[in-house]
Amino acid sequence: MSKPTIYTQNDCPPCKIVKMFLNENQVDFLEKNITLDKSARDELTKTYGSYSTPTVIVNNEVITGFDLERLKKALNLV
Repeated sequence: MSKPTIYTQNDCPPCKIVKMFLNENQVDFLEKNITLDKSARDELTKTYGSYSTPTVIVNNEVITGFDLERLKKALNLV
């Protein structure tokens, strides 16, 4: 499995919870903050068609919003 990527932004409580969930489950991930990185924002919208955070990419599966059940399934944590 490739390393998941999480798109976040400043002052996003669901982003913090998803990152906490990933850390608690010892999942190594790449964070891209769309507030600080315009290319990450462009990638999120143009490549993945998402306009909200958190958005997590797991093996090309796009998980938008706060969906821990879907994230668990995608990461084989169920």
